Amino acid sequence: MIGVVFLSQTIFGIWGNCSLHYRYIFFYFTGCRARSTGLILKHLTVANSLVIAFRGVPQTVEAFGLKIFLSDFGCKLVFYVLRLGRGVSLGTTCLLSVFQAITISPWNSRLAELKVQVLRCTGPCITVFWILYMLVNIIFPLYVAGKWNNKTITKKKDLGFCSGMWNDTITQSLLAAVLTAPDVVCLGLMIWASIYMVFTLYGHKQRVQHIHRNGISRRSPSVTRATQSILVLVSTFVSFYTLSSIFSIDLALSDHPSWWQLNITAMFALCFPSVSPFLLSHESKGLRIFSASCRRNA
Repeated sequence: MIGVVFLSQTIFGIWGNCSLHYRYIFFYFTGCRARSTGLILKHLTVANSLVIAFRGVPQTVEAFGLKIFLSDFGCKLVFYVLRLGRGVSLGTTCLLSVFQAITISPWNSRLAELKVQVLRCTGPCITVFWILYMLVNIIFPLYVAGKWNNKTITKKKDLGFCSGMWNDTITQSLLAAVLTAPDVVCLGLMIWASIYMVFTLYGHKQRVQHIHRNGISRRSPSVTRATQSILVLVSTFVSFYTLSSIFSIDLALSDHPSWWQLNITAMFALCFPSVSPFLLSHESKGLRIFSASCRRNA
């Protein structure tokens, strides 16, 4: 049953992220200009694909009873790329929320001054995320090794297809603090941006309600749909990320993690990368509009 769950997450996650990424590649080669969030979503799908490929595939193989014989270098590479993809996924999701908050901010607000610069800063910000998480997670492979490593290790714990090495509690706590500090900052910015967007959209709805009173009674306004999409995306991300962090901390503090701890932690780590392309379906609708426009121009 666990194997089927991992297999479903892996298949749907790869299919959703690759489909979304393919659309942006299609628009690039056909000369159509995608939406302003296109660059962020492209890197988000790449990061999610890395998480699914380096976590979902090994966990699926392991869950079906097939042994994975990874060397020390293989384990270090898998966990490093996994942590890198997870960090960039969090950073780009945060950047997407902040970008949308600046975009919809009223022209008389303080954020309005950033509307002109935000498009120029998107690319450099994404580059900073990649470099930051490359540097932060470079210490992670030092504490991961193959399960068949013959070196003398003070503490060794089972991580499924690899093993973890921990010297003492202080080193473990410092490592956890260094690895989670950027994540906490990104998560806080994303929650702030989402709350700001909800209040901004609600205020806009209140101001125009007397103008479109008859129309609102017949159909759901675009402001309401935008608010709902923001709440669904952020609440889903925060829920999955919080559960994943709780189980990851529990796994890190356990000297001898159980089979259920390993699989439940991996399952929640794969949730958001697998469902995020479908939560971003409004972006896909915008891409289809661009596609139809390109065909008409052709």
